[in-house]
Amino acid sequence: MKLRLLADTFAVAKLGSGADLGAWAHAGALVQIVRTPYELSIVCRDAAIPAGVTAERGWRCFASADPLDINQAGILASISAPLALAGISIFVISTFDNDYVLVRSDDLERTIETLERHGFTFEVTQV
Repeated sequence: MKLRLLADTFAVAKLGSGADLGAWAHAGALVQIVRTPYELSIVCRDAAIPAGVTAERGWRCFASADPLDINQAGILASISAPLALAGISIFVISTFDNDYVLVRSDDLERTIETLERHGFTFEVTQV
C-alpha cells in the first residue's frame, strides 16, 4: 500500500469543553475538531497554535494515498501493529475516506523504515 506523507508538522491542542474556537483552529489542509463534555481537542498545523494554548507539538502525518473503503477491516491494524512492536506511539484521525496516522517528528524516520519493511511505500505531498 502506498502511503502519503503530508508536508506540514501538526499539533494536538486541548482547550476547555466550552472554549470558543479561534481562526487558528482551522489552519491548514488537515484539521480535526472534537468537542466532548470534558475537552475540546484540535489537530491542526503546529505553527498556527497560539502561545499559551496547551498542545502536544511536533507530529507528522501520513495516510493511504488512495481513498479507503469504510467497510474494509484491518487496514489501521496493519499500520499500527508494526509501529507498536517498534515502540512508536501513534495518534489517529479517521474520516469517511481515510485514516490519518500521526507520529512524533522524532519517530518519523523509524516509522518509515518500519512500515517499508512491512511492504508499505511512501510519497510526500504538499497537502
